[in-house]
Amino acid sequence: MNIDLTDTTSSQINAALVQARRAVGSAVGMVLTLVIVTDEGNHYDALKAASEASQEHPSRILVVIKRPGRSPRERANARLDAEVRVGGDVGNGETVLLRLHGELSAHAYSVVMPLLLPDAPVVVWWPEEAPGHPADDLLGTLAQRRITDAASTEDPVAALGLRARVYAPGDTDLAWTRITPWRSVLAAALDQKHAAISSAEVEGEEYNPSTELLALWLADRLGVPVERVVSPGPGITAVRLNVADGVICLDRPDGSLATLAVPGQPDRHVALHRRSTAELIAEELRRLDPDDAYAQAVRHGVGQLHKRPGQAQAVPAAQAAPGAEKPTRKAAAARADGGEQGKPEKKAGKQAEQPS
Repeated sequence: MNIDLTDTTSSQINAALVQARRAVGSAVGMVLTLVIVTDEGNHYDALKAASEASQEHPSRILVVIKRPGRSPRERANARLDAEVRVGGDVGNGETVLLRLHGELSAHAYSVVMPLLLPDAPVVVWWPEEAPGHPADDLLGTLAQRRITDAASTEDPVAALGLRARVYAPGDTDLAWTRITPWRSVLAAALDQKHAAISSAEVEGEEYNPSTELLALWLADRLGVPVERVVSPGPGITAVRLNVADGVICLDRPDGSLATLAVPGQPDRHVALHRRSTAELIAEELRRLDPDDAYAQAVRHGVGQLHKRPGQAQAVPAAQAAPGAEKPTRKAAAARADGGEQGKPEKKAGKQAEQPS
């Protein structure tokens, strides 16, 4: 059921939600409120992904679409339009599209606050441009988890550096979520292989921050130099761990099927398809506690995050004593930020989203 409200208020939207639930006649226990902060041009894809994720996590989805206006008259006009959707194709739960016009676009907090589910966790997701400090953003202060996406920015490596500097418990990034299958396979391979690792190499395309995060994660966890190598992609294409008797290699040239080669063992095929945004969001909604592994990875050598044309650089192992702050550790990253979503033509404009 859809209910359109023009020039409305939060109280009228809550009344419309009650009306829609009664009309649909179904009661679904919603586990959280997901707030999506986006614009008119990107809200469709974000809402589609969130609706698919709500099949696993029934939730109230609040889509905040800011329309400040271009002319002085539009900017001076404060108006709230809403669309309430319950049942049908919106997944399990409720969806409210909030279009904030004029001056009201600067006061999203006041609009969203009365619409949150009582006694339920809040997750805020910025699919495109995120605030410089998500935890200090007014909407961010409402949330237990704050999700950004460095791959959607003009300079993903700089975005990772910013995320490291302003990190607060509860922050995460979809560039990190995209490498979960890689981290799982590599961890399983190392459980079987006990030889000491001397160095590592992470290969992936340019303008893709997940490859950068994977290299930083390996450098932080293994305590060895990790070299960042640029490849044509798609996404991450290979990880090589150098051991005394050879190389442990996880190679994925086609973005779908990977081959795991371990010295002394037969090669094995591993499914490593590039996941959709809906799958990534569903994974992030499974946990509401701080992701310490992400914090350590993004902070490792953050002061050296930069791009140099045509060069790959090693990310040195951490040399600080246990307990020392991560941002002070020296590391270097290649021009390619890599990962599950590539941005090879970032300067010419953002690419259409690709599955991870």
